[in-house]
Amino acid sequence: MHVAMVGLGFGESFVPIYLAHPQVSRVTICDSNAELANRICEQYGVVNVVSTLDAVLSDESIDAVHLLTPLPLHVPHTLAVLDAGKHCACAVTMAQTLHEIEQIVRATQTAKRNYMMMETAVYTREFFFARGLLERGELGEITFLQGDYYQDLEASYPDYWRFVPPMHYATHALAPLLALAGTSVLRVSCLGVGRLRADISADPKNPFPMQTAHFQLSNSSAVAQVNRAWYQTARPYTESFSVYGDKKGFEWQQQEHEDPLLFELEPVHNAHRWRHCHAERISVPFRPDLLPPELAQFADGGHGGSHAHLAHEFVMSIVEGRKAAIDEIVSANWCAPGLCAHESSLRHGEWVEVPQFSVM
Repeated sequence: MHVAMVGLGFGESFVPIYLAHPQVSRVTICDSNAELANRICEQYGVVNVVSTLDAVLSDESIDAVHLLTPLPLHVPHTLAVLDAGKHCACAVTMAQTLHEIEQIVRATQTAKRNYMMMETAVYTREFFFARGLLERGELGEITFLQGDYYQDLEASYPDYWRFVPPMHYATHALAPLLALAGTSVLRVSCLGVGRLRADISADPKNPFPMQTAHFQLSNSSAVAQVNRAWYQTARPYTESFSVYGDKKGFEWQQQEHEDPLLFELEPVHNAHRWRHCHAERISVPFRPDLLPPELAQFADGGHGGSHAHLAHEFVMSIVEGRKAAIDEIVSANWCAPGLCAHESSLRHGEWVEVPQFSVM
């Protein structure tokens, strides 16, 4: 395969992964910052470099494009890649409106190419660990799930983030919950928390520094709760999830330097007035065993080791002629609830139905 990477800020970490992948014979990098592109070429030995997306799209030898461009460009860039007949991977989030989601779903199915939203949260070592607990039956039946994503943007971030409601960028917190529960969201009730300061506020339709939501799940009695903050919330950065079953519970650590907690309900004893729950700190391993030997060295990389797993899944879905694990339908059903959550917060917590996406 010939893979092109567009956007080398966050995207730089993926360059050596694609270069090392046994199914990738050629890598092209693309960035409008010539100094950055040239440094990466020299550092990693990349031969092919261009400065525009148009140059990528016009190169018939390129099979697949990984977009790591700024958020406002995700939709037009994704549609352009698919229209050019190339497979497309894109950083989160898929889109900022339900109409844009529909456009990408339709374009993917019309092009008969793969689309994959590169959601890091479902390829972290913590997610693999929790999924293992669930698959082995150790969690029991899931009763409650919680996702938290706190990141204060009041620094050097581009101004366009001030137009992005917190829940419009909720997949890091919500996606692992839906993936573990194996379901989608039926409806959501969300409240806005606080009010953005006047010097931060850029859009009257985005008045909240933080939002908190409850998601009713399809075909499940469990409930998912997500807390999402951009500004004015004194909490260290975290992208986290916790899942609680009727046997065990997995709870993300409070601070990044800590280990997560594993809870286990002990047998009921008549002598006790309440049921004791054992708690222990656990060390969660990275998973090089899930990668080909050539990529094992990247298993402890960024975002919980997720980068190599994401790139590998994207490449292998194309090589094996199948849909990616996070295809256009899964991506749509993970993104739409956050958009609807924001709408609910503008209605003071009114329940909002979430559209269900399927093959058109």
